[in-house]
Amino acid sequence: MSRIIKTGVCSYGMSGQIFHAPFLHVNPGFEFTAVVERSKHLAQQRYPNVKVYTSVEEMLADKDLELIVVNTPNYTHYDYVKAALEAGKNVVVEKPFTVHAKEGEELAALAASKGLLLSVYHNRRYDSDYKVVKQIVQSGQLGDILEAEIHYDRFKEELSYKKHKEVGGPGTGSLYDLGSHLIDQAITLFGMPKAVWADIRVIRRDSIVDDYFELVLYYDQLRARVKCSYLVREALPAYQIHGRIGSFIKTKSDIQEAQLQRGLFPNSPDWGAEAPHEWGLLHTEIDGKVVKKYIPGGSGNYMDYYQGVYEALVNKAANPVPPQDAIKVIRVIEAAFESSKEGKVVTL
Repeated sequence: MSRIIKTGVCSYGMSGQIFHAPFLHVNPGFEFTAVVERSKHLAQQRYPNVKVYTSVEEMLADKDLELIVVNTPNYTHYDYVKAALEAGKNVVVEKPFTVHAKEGEELAALAASKGLLLSVYHNRRYDSDYKVVKQIVQSGQLGDILEAEIHYDRFKEELSYKKHKEVGGPGTGSLYDLGSHLIDQAITLFGMPKAVWADIRVIRRDSIVDDYFELVLYYDQLRARVKCSYLVREALPAYQIHGRIGSFIKTKSDIQEAQLQRGLFPNSPDWGAEAPHEWGLLHTEIDGKVVKKYIPGGSGNYMDYYQGVYEALVNKAANPVPPQDAIKVIRVIEAAFESSKEGKVVTL
């Protein structure tokens, strides 16, 4: 690599351990240089050379750092991204970008004014399941898309051990947490919707944050539903796409998170490779003949995101997930909460 991007990570919880540090460590264009850990020094157990700071502010003062990963609780994203940009650092920020769209717009303008990269880690664009869905939609094999449904379901009555996710307050709950993935995928596939209707609820016994949602995104002909529930024991397919001449049905099948939780690095053999029994079903018409077949899934790879960040920093390539994309997601989330509260369709 022509340049090594020295990088600091703001937290070493699950996000830091699973979704960021392994990719920074393996990609030769990056160096996992520093991390914030206030008490435990878990990062040094796996990455002995990493410097440990006790606060984000202390790490931002490190002049060697070129890139900061903001992966702290959602409500802190605005403050920490702003502080990092004002310190002259490029920034990767976890989804959801910010709690409010106006905060995202302010940060995007600040980054642009300083000539700094600000990118949002919408990593589910790089899942094997979503990649094959996108391929099928863009191929035109389904004809005009009329209906789409995207799920991210779980079966988990107990509350998360991550206390900041269960205490309520700005940016908490399943719509910000998992919904941001689904909305980003819908927008990437179909564009920004014209309106949204939403039903957002709390269904677990002891929860005080939303753990169920259903959104309907309105387009000219298309209706796209994005749905999540924490009490689904037998999940439906994650993707159901229906067009004028065909359908595509696909499970949620990306294995990267499971591989990372087992301690594998993203340069391991068969990284992100989808099992044949998870292949999606295409049922359509091609050249006047009805076709019903399974489509190979390929592989997911979050490293493609980090390689995109590297190319943007070093070679002035396009930002893999610019803040403008992530602001659209927050606008839909804000409209969804308004819709659920008021019981009406909200125009975007």
